[in-house]
Amino acid sequence: MPLEVFIYDTRSASQTLTDQLNNPEMEDMELIISHANSTETKILAEAGLRKNIPVINANLPNDGNINGNPFFVLLNPTLRTQCEGIYKYIQKYYSLNPVVVFRKKGSLEDRIKSYLDETGKSTMSVPLKLKYVDLPDSFSTAQLRPYLDTLTHTLCVAGSLDEVFGKRLVQQLALLNKQKYLSSVMGMPTWDGMNFTKSEFKGIEIIYSNPFYNAKTDKVSLSITNTFNKKMYSRPSDMVFRGFEVTFRFARLLHQYGKDIASNFGNKQIKLFTDFDIQPVLNRQNMTLDYFENKKLYFLKWQDGVLKSVF
Repeated sequence: MPLEVFIYDTRSASQTLTDQLNNPEMEDMELIISHANSTETKILAEAGLRKNIPVINANLPNDGNINGNPFFVLLNPTLRTQCEGIYKYIQKYYSLNPVVVFRKKGSLEDRIKSYLDETGKSTMSVPLKLKYVDLPDSFSTAQLRPYLDTLTHTLCVAGSLDEVFGKRLVQQLALLNKQKYLSSVMGMPTWDGMNFTKSEFKGIEIIYSNPFYNAKTDKVSLSITNTFNKKMYSRPSDMVFRGFEVTFRFARLLHQYGKDIASNFGNKQIKLFTDFDIQPVLNRQNMTLDYFENKKLYFLKWQDGVLKSVF
């Protein structure tokens, strides 16, 4: 495709991000793809709105307090969207099982609880009967055992983004599994970077969501991996595949639709590694469009260090 591409360093020591966005070439820019923090994303989104330039963020899992911006697209789903997806997954596959949400105290944990409860209130299906249990920092199997059973399979949900809490929960449930207490554990999106191949996690079924699942067995993924091996003597990170895919997808949309790209964010015909489900996010107070967000979640199921299935 005939594309003119400019690359900017958001952490440049010689030019601020705002200065870079005021460069002359920005007057003719038609698309911005970013990997940025909350502050940088807000600056980019505001510039996109002023200049009518779509801004695609590839990494940020929150909206950065952005609203009223039809040119902003969030590809990494927010915590609210993750919780809604988790709730619907549990409804589909575990509606007849006891479901216990184990938590620690904290403001993020309260947000997770509120998102799950809100989803339950608005569901068109039979709402889940979630039982919330607060655990101390150094909890053990003794605190978990009363909520499990040797005859009935219980789904245990980690109601915290804290990775230390999550690992401890899986460890203790794995120990109880060896004592014939039947359970699976549903994790949070932060679990994608955790290593569950260690023996301490053996025996327990682990499920968590990931919007960017790529098995890396397709022709393009193998080509990228081989190129990295030959040129950089290393393996490409997940962000390499994400950057390649995002650029491929949205550059093609820009080439195909030009100035009308914002009306075609949800186009599902262009797929490389993963599916995207880009939907408008409405302001809950006045029902106006705040931004667009990818709502697609894959659910990965692991046991004994092996990926069993993907939903």
